[in-house]
Amino acid sequence: RPLYARLDCKYLPSSRPALARRRCRPPARRLQARLTPFQTGLSRRCKLQHSMAKHTEDFKIEALLECRLCADQFAATQNAHQPRPVFQGNPRAKILIAGQAPGARVHRSGVPFSDPSGDRLRAWMGLAPDQFYDPERIAILPMAFCFPGYSAQGADLPPPKICAATWRAQMLARYPNLELQLLVGGYAQKWHLNTKASLGQVMAQWRRDLPAILPLPHPSWRNNAWLKKNLWFEADLLPELQRRVKELMR
Repeated sequence: RPLYARLDCKYLPSSRPALARRRCRPPARRLQARLTPFQTGLSRRCKLQHSMAKHTEDFKIEALLECRLCADQFAATQNAHQPRPVFQGNPRAKILIAGQAPGARVHRSGVPFSDPSGDRLRAWMGLAPDQFYDPERIAILPMAFCFPGYSAQGADLPPPKICAATWRAQMLARYPNLELQLLVGGYAQKWHLNTKASLGQVMAQWRRDLPAILPLPHPSWRNNAWLKKNLWFEADLLPELQRRVKELMR
C-alpha cells in the first residue's frame, strides 16, 4: 500500500490522508518522494521517527562492535560464550545478504558464512569467495549480529529480538545504494517483508518483489528435504538469482 512518509515522523497509511497531512505535513512546495521497494519494506517494519540521515550521522560502528546487551543471556547458554558481532559491508555495497545469526564456526572465525552453509550460499549466488567477501559490493547483516548459542538440548537458539530492535535500522541506514536484498531464512523474511507467512508461503511468491528483493531458504543442511521437494528452486529461482547478482557485481 502507498505510504506517506516524512523523515521526522512516523509512516502513516494512505487510507488516513487527513491524519497524515496533519502529523506529517511536508515543507511548502515540496513533493513527497515515492518510496523504493527497499524503503517501503524498511518503513513498514521500523516506523522510523527520525531521518535515516540522522541515524547515519549519529551512529558509530564501534558502538555495535562493543555491544554487550546479550552478555548475560549468552553466558547462560550451553556455550557460555561472550558477544562477538559479525557482519560485513561498505556503504557502497549494492547487495544485502540478510541472514539469521552467526553459527558457532562463524563465532569462532569472526568471518560471516565461513561454514558449509556459506559454501552453499556462494554456490547459489555463483560467486567465488573473493567476490563474496568484497565489502564494497556485498553487505552481510544477519538479524542478530552475534551467535545466540545452543539450548540445553543442543538446538540452535533463535536470534535475540533486542538485536534487530536496537541496531538494524541504524545499520541499514548506512547502505543507501542497495539494489538487491537476499532474505535468507524465515527470520529475515518476516522482518523485512513485515509478514507472518511461513518460509514456504514466502518462497512460493519469490517473484513478487523482484528485482529489489529475493527470498531464499537458509542454505543449511537442515533444508535439504525442502530443496528436494521443491525442484523449481534450482531450476527457476537460482538462474534468476545468479543473473541478478552477476548484473550487480560488474
